[in-house]
Amino acid sequence: MKRTVFTCTLILAFFSILIVTPSISTAKTTTLKYANFFPPTHIQSKLAESWCKEVEKRTEGRIKIEYYPGSSLLNPKQMYDGVVDGISDIGFSVLAYTRGRFPVTGAIDLPFGYTSGVVATQVANDLYNTMKPTEFDDTKLMYLHAHGPGFIHTRDKAITKLEDLKGLRIRSTGMSAEAVKALGATPVAMSMSDAYQSLQKGVVDGSAYPLEANKGWKMGEVTKYVVCVYPVAYTTTFFVTMNKDKWAALEKNDQDTIEAINKEWSLKHGEAWDSSDLAGFGFFMEQGNQATGLDAKEVERWKKAVAPVIDKYADDLAKKKIDGAAVIKTIRDSLKANM
Repeated sequence: MKRTVFTCTLILAFFSILIVTPSISTAKTTTLKYANFFPPTHIQSKLAESWCKEVEKRTEGRIKIEYYPGSSLLNPKQMYDGVVDGISDIGFSVLAYTRGRFPVTGAIDLPFGYTSGVVATQVANDLYNTMKPTEFDDTKLMYLHAHGPGFIHTRDKAITKLEDLKGLRIRSTGMSAEAVKALGATPVAMSMSDAYQSLQKGVVDGSAYPLEANKGWKMGEVTKYVVCVYPVAYTTTFFVTMNKDKWAALEKNDQDTIEAINKEWSLKHGEAWDSSDLAGFGFFMEQGNQATGLDAKEVERWKKAVAPVIDKYADDLAKKKIDGAAVIKTIRDSLKANM
């Protein structure tokens, strides 16, 4: 009898412990690596880092992200392949640094006359969602965004007409290089990471970039002039993409959470491009530099010079069995709707 009472007491004590002891979480924690080429102090890098923190917050810590800015894990040209191969689980880079790999979305960078980063970002996502290109299919695309109007900045010479560009070496990438060439200058392929030193040493005479880079990359310290020709302004499209297997391994509710964050952050990036354009222009002028525009007649000359670049791109897409005319029309329709 005593043994029975003792046994029952033990059982009751055991269940009492289960009741008062907090349950141990068995939720799986996934740690992902995120690579970016922007320096950690740049607003676009800070936004990428805040995306990482937001994912961790909204997934209640089930997903943690290690952030590697400043090309510390992958440089921009390696980024996409690095994500495919799993060197980094998430990557942030530029379509133009792997020219030809993204034929449909690459058309966004053409000189359509972008007026802001918000507009360019909306156009980028409209094109992707409308055309649904397969070029990102070996990863899981998070979102696209794009900077505000890209202009030609020069080191020693003010540009007031097309003829002023002849013979100048202008750092440019992707489709901006084609526009630079059509305008009469010589494009020099080079990432932003190398542009400052090249301008400082006179390796190039100028560079094509948005106003934000004057402060964000300190380019306003090594250029003296910018010609702002909005009707032929190009953009540069950025992608944030994730390793396909790592994405597939996430729980459906966490995937849905990330998709919701992606929609918010795409817009945040576009807005950040615009606010940093203002800051970049202010920094540029503070250095004693000069910004110029062109009269209407000269603007028409520039528009006529770059028009064949857009037409040729559409023709090249058609040769790849892609409806180039539809791609160009989608971009123009989106621009019209969002401007």
